[in-house]
Amino acid sequence: MKLIEVEIGKYKCFQKTQKVEIDPKISTIVGMNESGKTAFLSALAKTNYFDENDKDFQFDTTQDYPRTELIDFEDNSTDLGHIISCTYEVNTDLLQRINSDLGVEVFSIKKFTVNYHYRRSKTISGVTANDKIFIEHLSSKYQLSDKTKEKLCSFESIGDAIKLIKDEDDIDFDKFIEHLKKYANNPDGWNNLGQYIYSTYLIKAMPKFWYFDDYYPLSGKIDIQHIKDNSDNTEQDKTAKALFELARIKPDDILSSTPEQYERFIALLEASANKITREIFKYWTTNSNLDIEFKIQEMKNKQNQMAKFLDIRIKSQKYKVTLPLDRRSKGFNWFFSFIIWFSKIQSTQDCEYILLLDEPGLNLHASAQADLLRFINDLSNNYQIIYTTHSPFMVETKKLYSVRTCLETSDGTLISDSIQEKDPNTLFPLQAALGYDIAQNLFISKNNLLVEGPADLIYLTIFSNILEEDKREHLKEGITIVPIGGLDKVNTFISLLRGSKLNVCCLLDTFKDQKGKQRLQDLISQKIIKERNIHFFNEFTNNGKDCADIEDLFEKTEYLKYFNLAFACEYDEIHVEDLDTTIDTIIEQINKIIQKDRFNHYRSANKMNQAGVTKDDFSQDTLQRFENIFKKINKSFE
Repeated sequence: MKLIEVEIGKYKCFQKTQKVEIDPKISTIVGMNESGKTAFLSALAKTNYFDENDKDFQFDTTQDYPRTELIDFEDNSTDLGHIISCTYEVNTDLLQRINSDLGVEVFSIKKFTVNYHYRRSKTISGVTANDKIFIEHLSSKYQLSDKTKEKLCSFESIGDAIKLIKDEDDIDFDKFIEHLKKYANNPDGWNNLGQYIYSTYLIKAMPKFWYFDDYYPLSGKIDIQHIKDNSDNTEQDKTAKALFELARIKPDDILSSTPEQYERFIALLEASANKITREIFKYWTTNSNLDIEFKIQEMKNKQNQMAKFLDIRIKSQKYKVTLPLDRRSKGFNWFFSFIIWFSKIQSTQDCEYILLLDEPGLNLHASAQADLLRFINDLSNNYQIIYTTHSPFMVETKKLYSVRTCLETSDGTLISDSIQEKDPNTLFPLQAALGYDIAQNLFISKNNLLVEGPADLIYLTIFSNILEEDKREHLKEGITIVPIGGLDKVNTFISLLRGSKLNVCCLLDTFKDQKGKQRLQDLISQKIIKERNIHFFNEFTNNGKDCADIEDLFEKTEYLKYFNLAFACEYDEIHVEDLDTTIDTIIEQINKIIQKDRFNHYRSANKMNQAGVTKDDFSQDTLQRFENIFKKINKSFE
């Protein structure tokens, strides 16, 4: 059974009734701190929490009703106080089982809603069944007079049918009525058979909520006597207890055992440790050279008395040393506790669960948050999950349809679809996630050719296509041209892409800044990039000059043609004889004529692209120069 919609009313920071669609697998609630994300999860959890005795997850008017309206609510005794409504989808298997048990198809609803109130526990809407057909079906199994059967056909509810007076020709009337009364338990005054189906089938099939936040870390040493004496006293105790339950060990058994018997308990704990370790390092890719060890030790507790402790230690395979769990990073400790908690959930098979994760992985590095997302996605194959976050690395850009934004306003907290939100602060994690995704997707292949700007990208793409059509060497498929936005960024890009384990080659304008040139040389000496993977345009111009830009690969008349077209409205037409040939590059020659330090190089490239040029528009020398570039670049990636 899946939760498909929530309508939240008056609850803490929620003051206006609003509906929130819930994704069948994962729903992400994004918002700033104090925006109401936790309140939304807690309201959900209180509707059907897995631990009915947990007082933290029970509705309380004083604590939960919006304080600004509490006095007015208490003065209005007729207001039930709508808190929240949960709409569930009934799956086909459950429908078939219900109708099969009843012996006839009388129940066909696809969804129903449970409504929770401050002054009334809950009401149910949408659960109806066809009492009339069921009465006819059941009556056919008993020997009743035609007169009685005819009367039964007129009844719309079981409650009315059981009031029927016996006919003298009825043989099984008393048995029939007794059987019918089984379905007439209707304390709330709604459809008899619907009430029976809800209490017998639906309420048992409704998933229970399980809330998990960032405050369940395990201690490195667990006082076993404390776990025995305190019933889920703190969040740490709950997680420690979950570890013992996962290992199927009762703290009492350890406390009453002798040191010789510890071996059995250690074996059980190690079996659990192996299971948890496999789960952790299936997802924890930050450091896989770790082992988990359990030991039972006798030592003094806080009261200075000898006590038995479970010692959880993490061993580094690399350095051959161990540390207590709570001496490892907060991120690892959180992830370890998280795995224990959900391993415990997965071992509980008696009902379905919806997992509510409040700001999961706050202490995790961005790459570890990506690992956590993989774990959450795998969990969603078995559990419906709703989690809150303000981290862009916990937002899946491919699933923005399942993201809801949470915003605090003057009218209380509002939750809406992500695409409808206008608040820039609330949208920041989504914008950051999209920006990161776009940046990552620039590098869509393993092999990346770094160039200075978009004009370089256009020229290289144009000539690669022309040469390919002419069956000459062109840029190989699988090499992605990446404009980096200037020579000053080339060193940073090389280092970053190396960290992503991608192959990098550079095709650059000649460095005029000696510091930039030196930084590039440092990358070569540090073996971050090979010297043979760095190329400059002056290698291919054949004009004997040390400086060149990509524009110098063209015959001057060719480049000026598209420059003049692109800037016809700004400058007078420039001819080859106007250029100062004592200056190295055509770009600087043009700058001198137009008396500018720089013009927009992209406009000339774009004009050439719009012209739909072919090989006939360029000299053989120009085509050869570009072909020489592609030969060199292709070889660099071999």
